[in-house]
Amino acid sequence: MSDKTTPFSLANHFLIAMPSMEDPFFQRGVVYVCEHSARGAMGIMVNKPSPLSMDLLFDAIKTPTPSRFYGQRVLMGGPVQIDRGFLVHTPAGSWQSSLLITDDIAMTTSRDIIASLSHDKEVNQAIATIGYSQWQAGQLEQELADNDWLTVAADKRILFELPYEERYDSALKLLNIDLMCLNQQAGHA
Repeated sequence: MSDKTTPFSLANHFLIAMPSMEDPFFQRGVVYVCEHSARGAMGIMVNKPSPLSMDLLFDAIKTPTPSRFYGQRVLMGGPVQIDRGFLVHTPAGSWQSSLLITDDIAMTTSRDIIASLSHDKEVNQAIATIGYSQWQAGQLEQELADNDWLTVAADKRILFELPYEERYDSALKLLNIDLMCLNQQAGHA
């Protein structure tokens, strides 16, 4: 008998793909979990840049790109709804369509936040994605039991400040794990 309840929430945690991850989209992936409940989970990949730059967001609203976003890429957040944009940001603020993740981090899908990215006091730090990652009820728990992912409490510095290519190894270091020490196939007792 399977109990569909989730006794814990991985919201505001990183999922770190194990080296044995077979799905090419998630290989060496770090997913920031935005929501996790008995109904399932959703999050965004934070270390897979897309070919799109943040300039496109500001071009869409005819606003110059703020200097703090020069050179930043829009991330491939996941394989679900790749035609939609998502912004994970701090502070959470008050926007038309937001999911509160912590007291100071939110995910917003409404366009009203883009103009505010020009003002440090309204949106201090942000990452933009196209698409998101989603798990049905019990699916993420099964993937964890199958040793597909490691989990660790999220670190805002990794989430918002580190270059994309450093986020996987840095997330592993939060667990004091060296990638070379991880076996391709984990055993079960």
